[in-house]
Amino acid sequence: MTDLETRAAPSRAGALRRAAPALAGYAAVRALGLLALFLWSAARDKSAYTLLTARWDALWYVRVAELGYGYEVRLANGDVHSNLAFFPLLPWLERLVAAVSPLSYADGGFLVSLVASFAAAWGIFAVADHVYGSRAGVCAVLLWAVLPVGIVQSMAYSESLFTALAAWSLYAVLTGRWVTAGALALLAGLTRPVGLAVVAAVWTAAAVSFVRDRRAADADSPGTPAGRTTQARRVLGVVLAPLGAAGYVLWVGHRTGKGPLGYLDVQAGWRNGFDGGYAFGRFVAEKFMSFPAALAGVGLILGVASVVWLYVTGLRRRQPLPLLVYTGVVTALALCASSYFGSKPRLLLPAFPLLLPLAVALAEARPRRSAAVLGSVAVASAVYGAFWLNGSGPP
Repeated sequence: MTDLETRAAPSRAGALRRAAPALAGYAAVRALGLLALFLWSAARDKSAYTLLTARWDALWYVRVAELGYGYEVRLANGDVHSNLAFFPLLPWLERLVAAVSPLSYADGGFLVSLVASFAAAWGIFAVADHVYGSRAGVCAVLLWAVLPVGIVQSMAYSESLFTALAAWSLYAVLTGRWVTAGALALLAGLTRPVGLAVVAAVWTAAAVSFVRDRRAADADSPGTPAGRTTQARRVLGVVLAPLGAAGYVLWVGHRTGKGPLGYLDVQAGWRNGFDGGYAFGRFVAEKFMSFPAALAGVGLILGVASVVWLYVTGLRRRQPLPLLVYTGVVTALALCASSYFGSKPRLLLPAFPLLLPLAVALAEARPRRSAAVLGSVAVASAVYGAFWLNGSGPP
């Protein structure tokens, strides 16, 4: 942790040059995915662009951008789906794009997601490069790009925007830029409820850094002007970090008249909550009641086991504490939510540090072997993304 914080970060121009191979590879993978989607959609007489910008959550974000908050749908079973469940940063950016250009709100969402996906790829590279080196950084970006649900990175959803803010906030923590880390955590908290994971990472790292400085007896201790400045910036970062998530949750509570827990009532209207994984476990168990549904149950168990194994591997390899805290919170919230089980792979997209052990392994392998593995998975991911988005898609 100490070595990571004190290592100097490269200049912006130098950082971009260093990340160029990763960004080029990311562009190639995403282009392949979009090409497969457009070809598949054309064969089914569907609009690929509509699939990317005007279905599922994308429609809810557009309604917030266009009409503001207050829209809700009452279902026959009594559930109330309110757009207060959707955090405001993406709709704000959609509205901004529409205000300064001829693009529609949906177009704005697609543009924001496109730009944010590259910012996220760069941030993932920066984190992995800082911890494990540039080859691991390139592999981490490509692994994130070729995830089976990677097509979501190109949709007018908030995953890419959130991942970009989270990755750069974590990088700022690792390089000791506390105010930047706190400001980015604030914005992440305005993007998705899981912004709490970024806040937890910033707070945990700050607490460890504070204890370390209190025990230090060198020239940079908090008793010197330089030490006091660092301490002040760290405190400011800690204060800034939760303001986005807390501000929106408290505003929703005030708007609904239900106090600080009003946002939980909004989520309950979507039958979404945190139950420790009980509902998900029951969902998986029910798959074994028939065949071939049991095969899906086996796949789900293997998927969850793989996620746990990757996290434990990162823990055993002493990943930096901020990454472990962030990944743990993202994973727990994704796997232990009580509803929308088909969304769980999408909800895990921001948990990119899970990919770092695989990235290190690929970086240590022969380049031809790594290229063959990533190329094969990229093709499979492109085909699956096209099939998935033309079918059930990401709820």
